[in-house]
Amino acid sequence: MTVATSSRAADGRAATAKPQYRVTGPRVLRSETAKLWSLRSTWITLALGLLFLVAFGTIAAVRYHSSLTSGRQLDPDFAHATTLSLALFGVPLSQLALGVLGVLVTAGEYSTGMIRSTLAAVPRRLPVLWSKAAVYGVVALLIAFVGTFVAFLVDSGILTGTPAALTISHSGVVRSLLGATLYLGLIGVIGVALGAMLRSVAGAISALVGALMLVPGLISLLPTAWHNAIQQYLPSEAGQAMYALHQAPHTLSPGAGLLVFAGWTALALAGGAWRLARSDA
Repeated sequence: MTVATSSRAADGRAATAKPQYRVTGPRVLRSETAKLWSLRSTWITLALGLLFLVAFGTIAAVRYHSSLTSGRQLDPDFAHATTLSLALFGVPLSQLALGVLGVLVTAGEYSTGMIRSTLAAVPRRLPVLWSKAAVYGVVALLIAFVGTFVAFLVDSGILTGTPAALTISHSGVVRSLLGATLYLGLIGVIGVALGAMLRSVAGAISALVGALMLVPGLISLLPTAWHNAIQQYLPSEAGQAMYALHQAPHTLSPGAGLLVFAGWTALALAGGAWRLARSDA
């Protein structure tokens, strides 16, 4: 009788024991996906990134069309405009929105202290960074894809019959739109990496804005020969080369621009991985 009772008690304890879960790549990805979409800032910032692409592209096309029909002299910025260049008018603002959200994905956890729980659940640490970069990179890529193609299709309808008119079948247009999409997606990954490296929302955003906007302005102050040699390898210039329809003097080809920008992305991720692996949360 005692043996039977002990056996049933053991079976009961076995049945109520908590199952053991292993930390795997897919589970870390699911965890980071859930965390990303649980934040209100995700929805707001992604909406802004999409809005900047579509709204500013449409506004640029409407302004160009109204200048033509009114007989006013075209703005110098629009002198050589095409449907593609006008559709991508919002890329500089959209890159800030997507890059800032990438920073918040990682640095935001350090500011709230949630990173301790994250690293306690994933002790090896680096899968956290790879998962954050992969999840947010794909989301930023999808937002950029929708925004760039919608902006181009809207502008195509507005600019039909004008000197700037282009269609989606025009040589190089799809390649340029995909280049802009990939550029914005990688900007999101760089934001994630900077957040992991600097662990400060303000610091990482400052570094992102400085690299994309301030450094090119400083480089322009250098002598012309130095400026032409250096500028094309900056992240912003290499990114612009990725989606340029035609190659301008002293700029990289789209393929070379992609390689250089991918190198900057890899460098940022390497810095984030080193800091994450070497420093306490």
